[in-house]
Amino acid sequence: MLDILAITTPVFILIGAGFGAVRAGLFSSTDVRAMGRFVIQFALPAMLFKTLSQRSIGEIMNLRFLLAYLLGSLLACAAVALFARYAARRAPLTAVLIGMGGSMSNSIFLGLPIALQVVGPVASVIVALVVMVENLMMLPLLLAAAESLGKPGAGLLPALLRIFERLLKNPLVIAISAGFLASLLELTIPTPAVKAIDLLSVTSAGVALFVVGGNLARAPVGGMLGDVGLIVFAKLVLHPAAVVLALLLVPGIEPAYQAVAVLIACVPMMSIYPIFGQQYGQENLCSAALVVTTVVSFASITLWIWALGRAGLLAGAGLG
Repeated sequence: MLDILAITTPVFILIGAGFGAVRAGLFSSTDVRAMGRFVIQFALPAMLFKTLSQRSIGEIMNLRFLLAYLLGSLLACAAVALFARYAARRAPLTAVLIGMGGSMSNSIFLGLPIALQVVGPVASVIVALVVMVENLMMLPLLLAAAESLGKPGAGLLPALLRIFERLLKNPLVIAISAGFLASLLELTIPTPAVKAIDLLSVTSAGVALFVVGGNLARAPVGGMLGDVGLIVFAKLVLHPAAVVLALLLVPGIEPAYQAVAVLIACVPMMSIYPIFGQQYGQENLCSAALVVTTVVSFASITLWIWALGRAGLLAGAGLG
C-alpha cells in the first residue's frame, strides 16, 4: 500500500499546489488557462508525437484495446444516463450530461501522469489510444446528443458533423495523427527536433497536474446532492468496473494496456466538464461533481490500484 501511496500522493500534492496557488492569489484564472493551453497545444502533443513516431505501427495500432475501452466507456455512459433519465426522472439533456461526467476521463491532465508512474513510458502510447477513443468516438456522440437536445431544431447528424470538424483541428488529434503517419512511413525525426520535443515533453505532467488544481480553485460548488453523488459513483466506480468487464470480454490485451485502461477510467472526469455544462445551464452541477470527484478520487484511485494488483488481474503491469 505504501508503494501505491508513493504513486498517488505526489499527484495530489501537485493538484493541491495548483489549488492553493490560485486561492492565495499567486496565479490568476487567466494564468491557469494560459498554462492549460500550453500543455494542450504544445507540451502534450509533442510528447504524444514523439512516443508514437518512435514505435512500430503494429505496436501502437491495438484494435482490441480500442474496442475494449470504447465498449467499457459506452456501457458506463449508457448505464448512468438511463438511470438518471428513467429512475431519477431527470430531463434528457441532464441525463446526457450525467452520462458524460460518468464516462469521460481526465486522461491527459490526470490519467497520464499516474499511468507513467505505474507502467512507464509505454503509457504515452496507450493514453494516445484512449485520447482517440474519447475525442473521435465518445465526445462527438455525447456533444451531438447534448446539442440536439439543448438547442431546439438542431439535428443529431448536423451537430455530429460540426463537432467532428472542430475536433479534427484539436492539437492532440493532429499530433496523434502525425505520430501514426511517421510510424507508418518509418520516418526518422532529426536529432535537434527530437531534443526540442524532449524539452517540451518533460514539462507536461507536472504542469498538467498544477492546472487541474488551479481549475478546481475557480470551480463554483453547488448543485443537487443526489445528481453529484450519482456522477461521482459512475466515474470512480462504474466506469472502471465497466472497463474491467470489457477487458474480460475482449481477450488478448497486454497487461500494461489493461493497467492503463483501468487507471484512465478510474480518474475524475475531464477538467472542462463544467464548460460543457455551462452551455446548457448546468454549470453548478458539473462544477460540484468535478470538485467532489477529484477529492474522493485520492482514495478511490489508490484502492483501484491496490485491488487490481491483489487480484492479479493486471499481473505483469507493475501493480502486483
